[in-house]
Amino acid sequence: MKAATAIGIGAAILGLLVGSTMEGTSPAAFFNIPAMLIVFVGTFGATLAGSTMERMKQIPALYKKAISPDTPDPSAQLETLVGFAERARREGLLALDDEVAELDDAFTKKGLQLVVDGTDPELVREILENEIDGMAARHHNGALPFEKAGGLAPTLGIIGTVMGLVHVLQNLADPGTLGPAISGAFIATLYGVASANLVFLPVANKLKLLSAEEQEIRTMTLEGILAIQAGDNPRVVADKLLSFIPPGERASEGDEGAGDGASAPEPEMAAA
Repeated sequence: MKAATAIGIGAAILGLLVGSTMEGTSPAAFFNIPAMLIVFVGTFGATLAGSTMERMKQIPALYKKAISPDTPDPSAQLETLVGFAERARREGLLALDDEVAELDDAFTKKGLQLVVDGTDPELVREILENEIDGMAARHHNGALPFEKAGGLAPTLGIIGTVMGLVHVLQNLADPGTLGPAISGAFIATLYGVASANLVFLPVANKLKLLSAEEQEIRTMTLEGILAIQAGDNPRVVADKLLSFIPPGERASEGDEGAGDGASAPEPEMAAA
């Protein structure tokens, strides 16, 4: 489900709010502007200090990617590659030139263009593997700020609580203010732990999952391109690529050999 991350985060927050309400605590009690400034602004600043402004600017787009990802379809990509294999076997590799120019997926387009241009298979593999490695490194860098924020937010929450308790100790002469002051102090810890475990770390894990899925489909595409270049039978190409698709997600036997020449889009998780 594309919205699984948003649903999961929403369900977790809702569970906390409903649970606190059932215990008799008003949700308004958790609204504390000083604690928000300490935890969220402090976490942002500490994360920025360990990263770069360029990576921080990518955060809104990465949130959108995690919450509503464009998940590639490996079965559609398999059909596309088998379709290319069928045409290449009938008409030769040069016959793919026109179709390659119409592909939307840059990785598939690059690999097939190398094949059409007569590039050595080992060099094709090396170039495409470098592309995959570079993509994985960019994706890792994209998820890194969320991991750092997940580690820093609880610490900033504790710092906020300590600062609040210092204020409490300075006002021991006024017992009537101690209860609300202590409650407000611990709100910072709540913000830090909750934001880390309900938002930052889940988003980082989702981005890693999306990256792993894209690496898998690109590895499958690489093997398919090399099989096309080797002149393998389309059925053999399909059998090779099926190993990359979980059994429950595989198309029916009648669909595996059909290729329509259209490529499934594979948008990168994060820009370089």
